[in-house]
Amino acid sequence: MPSIVIAAHDEEAVIGACLDALAVQQGILALEVIVSANGCNDRTAEVATRPGVIVIDRQEPGKAAALNAGDAAATSFPRIYLDADIIAPPNAVEALTAPLAAGGPALVAVPRRRLNTSGRPWPVRAYFSINESLPAFRKGLFGRGMIAVSEPGRWRFTAFPELIADDLFLDSQFTDDEKTEVREVEVVVEAPFTTRALLRRLVRVRRGNAEMRDALGDQARPSDRWAWFRDVVRPNPRLIAATIPYITITLLASILARRRPSSPQAWGRDESTRGTTDSKPTRPPQR
Repeated sequence: MPSIVIAAHDEEAVIGACLDALAVQQGILALEVIVSANGCNDRTAEVATRPGVIVIDRQEPGKAAALNAGDAAATSFPRIYLDADIIAPPNAVEALTAPLAAGGPALVAVPRRRLNTSGRPWPVRAYFSINESLPAFRKGLFGRGMIAVSEPGRWRFTAFPELIADDLFLDSQFTDDEKTEVREVEVVVEAPFTTRALLRRLVRVRRGNAEMRDALGDQARPSDRWAWFRDVVRPNPRLIAATIPYITITLLASILARRRPSSPQAWGRDESTRGTTDSKPTRPPQR
C-alpha cells in the first residue's frame, strides 16, 4: 500500500482538489494519505480532515519538518511526496509505483510535467518557453510536485534536512540510472500568474540551490549556466526573442537571492497560483 505525504502550509484553496484526485486513483486498492499541515493560518487542516486521511496539525511552519512528521506517521511503501497544489491523474499512483516494484535499478519515479502558462503575461511565457526545455528537467526530480520513492530508496537518508529545496535534496540522493520518468503520467504545474510572482519563485529556487550546494558540496546537482543557450536556444532559433526576458529575470533573481530573506521560516513560494493574492486573475480549473 503506497503512503502519500503532503506537506501543507496555508493550502485551504487547493488541498481539497488534491485529496479528491487521490480518492479516485485507479488500480490501487488502498492508499495511506497523510497531510502534514504546518504553521497554517487558514482552514487547511479542517478541509483535509476526511475519512481515510491522517492529518497532522503542527503549529511550527517549515516544510522539512512537516515532511519528517509525515514520514514518521507513514507505515508503508512506496512513499510518495506530493505538493498540495498538484492534481494527480487517475493512473498516477499505480504507474509511478510500478517501476519501483519491478526489481530493476529504479529507486525513484516522477511523472512528466506540463507547464500551464495560459493567460500569463508575455515575460512569464517567454521565460518558461526556455526553462521548460532545460536538460536538467529530463532526469531531475524537481519541478514536478510528485516524487515516488521505493523503500530502499527512502533509506538512503534518515530525514529531510532543514533545507529549502526538498526536491533538489531528493535528486542528490540518486544517480540518473536510479531515476525514472513515467511518461504516461502527466502532472500540470501552474506557472506564476505575474512576473513578480515568478521572480519570487526564482529567488526561492536560487536560495535553495545555494543552500544545497553549501550543505552537500559535490553531491548536489552542479549548475550549468549556459545550458539555456547551448541546449535550448541555439537548436531552436525561434526562441531568440525570449532570451531578453529570460536573461533579465534570471539575473535579477540571482541578485535578489543574495539578500537575506525577511523570515528564515518562510517558504518563499509563489502565492499567485494558490488564490491568495489580489494581483492575479482568477485561477483556471486544473485539467
